[in-house]
Amino acid sequence: MPAEVRWTLPDLVTARQDSGEEKGRIQYVHVRVESSSTTTLFYSDPFRKEEVDDNTDENMEGALIARDKVGVQDFVLLDSHTSEAAFLNNLRKRYQENLIYTYIGTLLVSVNPYKELDIYTVTQMQLYRGVNFFELPPHLYAIADNAYRVMCSEYNNHFILISGESGAGKTEASKKILQYYAVTCPTTEQLQIVRDRLLLSNPVLEAFGNAKTLRNDNSSRFGKYMDIQFDFKGAPVGGHILSYLIEKSRVVHQNHGERNFHIFYQLLEGGEKDLLSWLGLERNPQKYTYLIQGRCAKVFSINDKNDWKIVRKAFSIIDFTEKDIEHLFGIVASVLHLGNIQFEEDSNGHAIIRDGTQIKWISKLLGAHLSILQEALTNRKIEARSEEVLSPLNVDLAFYARDAVAKAIYGRTFTWLVNKINGSLANKDSTLKTVIGLLDIYGFEVLDTNSFEQFCINYCNEKLQQLLIEMTLKAEQEEYELEGIEWEPIPYFNNKIICDLVEQKHKGIISILDEECLRPGEATDLSFLEKLEEKVGDHPHFVTRKLADQKTRKSIDWVDFRLLHYAGEVTYCAVGFLEKNNDLLYRNLKEVLCNSKNAIIRDCFLLSELDNRRRPETVATQFKNSLTSLIEILMSKEPSYVRCIKPNENKEPGKFDDFLIRHQVKYLGLMEHLRVRRAGFAYRRKYELFLQRYKCLCPATWPNWHGTAAEGVERLIKHIGYKPEEYKLGRTKIFIRFPKTLFATEDAFEYRKQLLISRLQAKYKGFLGKRAYQKKRKAGMDSGVEDSLRTGLSIVALGGHKSMVLWVTLVASPPELSMSAIKLEACWRGALARKEAKKRTWAVQTIRKFITGFINRKKPLCPENRDFVRLAQYKYLMKLRDHLPKNVLDKSWLQPPSILEETSELLQKICMRNLVRKYCRGVTAERKAQLQQKVVTSAVFQGKKEGYVQSINQPFLDTRLKVNDINPKVLQLIQGENIKYVTPVIKYDRNGFKARERLLVLTQSSAYVVEVAKVKQKIDYATLKGISTSNLSDGIMVIHVPEDNKQKGDVILQCEHVFETVTKLCMLANKQSVVKVVKGSLRFRIGSGKEGTMVFTVGMEPQVFKDKNGQLTVVRPHLSMGIHLVLPPVTPYTCRERSPVPFAAVQEELSVNPGKVLMRTSSCSWALPWLGAERSLQDETSPHISPGISDATGLL
Repeated sequence: MPAEVRWTLPDLVTARQDSGEEKGRIQYVHVRVESSSTTTLFYSDPFRKEEVDDNTDENMEGALIARDKVGVQDFVLLDSHTSEAAFLNNLRKRYQENLIYTYIGTLLVSVNPYKELDIYTVTQMQLYRGVNFFELPPHLYAIADNAYRVMCSEYNNHFILISGESGAGKTEASKKILQYYAVTCPTTEQLQIVRDRLLLSNPVLEAFGNAKTLRNDNSSRFGKYMDIQFDFKGAPVGGHILSYLIEKSRVVHQNHGERNFHIFYQLLEGGEKDLLSWLGLERNPQKYTYLIQGRCAKVFSINDKNDWKIVRKAFSIIDFTEKDIEHLFGIVASVLHLGNIQFEEDSNGHAIIRDGTQIKWISKLLGAHLSILQEALTNRKIEARSEEVLSPLNVDLAFYARDAVAKAIYGRTFTWLVNKINGSLANKDSTLKTVIGLLDIYGFEVLDTNSFEQFCINYCNEKLQQLLIEMTLKAEQEEYELEGIEWEPIPYFNNKIICDLVEQKHKGIISILDEECLRPGEATDLSFLEKLEEKVGDHPHFVTRKLADQKTRKSIDWVDFRLLHYAGEVTYCAVGFLEKNNDLLYRNLKEVLCNSKNAIIRDCFLLSELDNRRRPETVATQFKNSLTSLIEILMSKEPSYVRCIKPNENKEPGKFDDFLIRHQVKYLGLMEHLRVRRAGFAYRRKYELFLQRYKCLCPATWPNWHGTAAEGVERLIKHIGYKPEEYKLGRTKIFIRFPKTLFATEDAFEYRKQLLISRLQAKYKGFLGKRAYQKKRKAGMDSGVEDSLRTGLSIVALGGHKSMVLWVTLVASPPELSMSAIKLEACWRGALARKEAKKRTWAVQTIRKFITGFINRKKPLCPENRDFVRLAQYKYLMKLRDHLPKNVLDKSWLQPPSILEETSELLQKICMRNLVRKYCRGVTAERKAQLQQKVVTSAVFQGKKEGYVQSINQPFLDTRLKVNDINPKVLQLIQGENIKYVTPVIKYDRNGFKARERLLVLTQSSAYVVEVAKVKQKIDYATLKGISTSNLSDGIMVIHVPEDNKQKGDVILQCEHVFETVTKLCMLANKQSVVKVVKGSLRFRIGSGKEGTMVFTVGMEPQVFKDKNGQLTVVRPHLSMGIHLVLPPVTPYTCRERSPVPFAAVQEELSVNPGKVLMRTSSCSWALPWLGAERSLQDETSPHISPGISDATGLL
């Protein structure tokens, strides 16, 4: 037989997928037919500039071929555009392929990847420069370039609105856009200075305006709008920044896990030693009260030292003088010193400064007189007609004044800083300029506790959402009218009703808030809430606990109100609204700052403010006015939108949290925007571009169309078979209504393209095969190979044009080939036989060795039994591995062979110790607390009180009622005390023993008996004399108090969870020894010098009453009178014919387990569940049943 060797020619064209948008990028293959005789085939990669031909038609349709894997790059092309699930699925597909950008029309959705992607290089910037919007995959650079090109060509103003929640990547997005303009815009040496200042203004503003929060390590705590000014050549020549609502409260307070503004930590970490010495600072942040409240001064992901160097460099480029920098850092240091000022009471209860060191530093750094500053921090100046009176402050008001100064200084300094940067960015040329605005503003916020800041932020987002929908509708309508297509009104949710609720004059929430702040008398957050209920209580988007229905009321606290925003419901806590809205600074403190020798402070606090007797605008009104001004600015510009999404809370790359993202999609209004965008036509394209791509689908337009593009498109879609309802033809564009129509067209184009490519491949492979054959034939003839080997060479073409295989057959001399084969076979068979013999010898020796070992297995370890014993040990240990005890209560252990008994015993001890250690480590802090409480309960009640056994397996709760269920007036009365436990109780009056519903509130230091809105009695743990309960299961407890005028007498309570309540009370009071369990009766104090008696007995039914002798009688039911106590519910057992149970057995069982239940079955027999289903009582006439039981019916 001839020997054959086969080679397969490689494919010429492969559809390569590599890391364009990281992964899943398609390398598109384009075919251009110049004429009937010439065809050009070339590749293009949209992410490699050097491979892109200037005339290629790289556009969004190219990615449609990969839509099943990487989703569509424009949500408008989703078939199920109203489905949130389809929206999220498309977003997930793209995110998993590192495609973080997706369009909704011209809106860009960006998902934070939480890792570095190689898509922001200079090459990428050049790739997107000057390219039509949809010609390349979605990118931030496409948004930036589109705004820039339209601005230059139409000479109008634009803005890019970047929004999203903290950690979604807004700040990074604005940086990337600035970098793009810095690299791609024309520039000169003079303009380079402006460009550098624009770029370096960011790190300065981030240092003073950004902070670490729970959600983001570099969260912007202010809103920022930056105008970039361009001249007529398109070069950046200046800029202007507006800031909104910096979070001043962060200066004096941070939540756990958060930090103050970055600049404080950068100064301490990176500041030069001489600078810190001059400022009176130490390098350790733990020394400063304002920096340690969040307990995370050091953050692994933040390099404060390196950031300090960047800020210092930025100051020099932005044109800060050394004097400016000196005064600025003096202010930062003075804020830290302010936080370390501590106050204490003097003999008159007035506040005095405990240590004067810090205030001396503040006096030096702010250039204020020491004694005047000290007086201003501890006194308030009150004007009475023509006189000024100093009113000393108490400690609480002194701390308030200190914090108010710190917030005012920092807030105004930040405004000064923004104005200083604006001065350096200002362009002095008076010629007309165009601008592109960047709005990096906080997204919709829904926190665990939402306060005044969240209210303002969400109001801002309501206004911006209203603007987005209105401008999107306006743009859609204008395009339809321009193209001559009939406009159909689009229904959408108009959130003007919510905006009016917040901002309406005299009737809105802001107006009501201002009224409460300005009105005479004592206004509180609760009075503000009451005024809201009165003025806007009937509004459909406003709810409070008082106005809510029974179901909703449980989720709203007494001091909360809820707004139904476009993005969903948000519950706001009214506590602090008045204080934050007022933002007042005492007049004498303002006088000190106005007379400061620090130039920045003097610029921030003008002397003219002291002459102005008008009350300054509230914070909410200032914010509303600035927001109105911003909306007017935006309305005058052409919009672009970037919506940033945070994929997960843990900042993990690749993790896609559906619940979190669904929430953001909702409050960013993406589904609403998509619905508006899709209400008309999903896809629109210019005739020239549409015809250029799809002309190969129609013989009349392929390869070239010689008429107008509009006529060519009309001929093309008629040939494809578009239905009239699927499209409209405008003046310059074709409008396609349904994505499925576009997808069908794209699939047909892809199929057509593959046919053409396959034909080209076949031709080219045939050419290569023919050339290779001719080359080898010529080489063989030259070397005489044909004569010596008698080589036959044939080419076989298989499969038409789809594939081509080259076969080469080498034919050798038959006799020589046969002898060689025989020798090879003989050697190979010999090798196999020797291998088999060796294997059998080894098997025989091994079997003999183990038989010998088995015979000698009981002898000490020796060469004869060593292998067998080792095998037995191994087998035992492997089996033991699968039969180890699962927990500390499992005492089972595998029986070992005699030779391993000692080892097995040691292993059992090690295993048990490990299980005990594992169990102990697995005990949580909550479980440990439960066990500690149960130990106390056992010490107090075990063997003394009925029902103790049944209470063992019932876990104690932290509290029976939440703090939200307590009236806020009560909370104000006991403010400052940490509430530990609340439970409903029945209190029996000392006069007449009438039952009253009350709450028992246990705090860290006292117990309170509370009515609805009153504290009826307070018992300090230090004065607690004792706690008494009966030995019966009646729930009665008596709290004994000392005889003094403050106490009305002992407190008699009945509680459903008496074991839990008594345990928590005695543990909080640390007086376990004062609990007494009494039998028969106990004495209690009614009032001064008077005592009463409580008698415990049994009877027909449970009751508490005053008997004829004036004693308080507590009755617990007895078995002989019928079972009345129903404690843990049980399942009834079906009565079966079994031997009857004597009544004595019933009595005996109940004496052991008094909480059990007797139940009647359908056959009129009585079943005792605790005795099991196998035993039952006969009917009521049985002699074994007492008459008391026969009178009962149902579950007793």
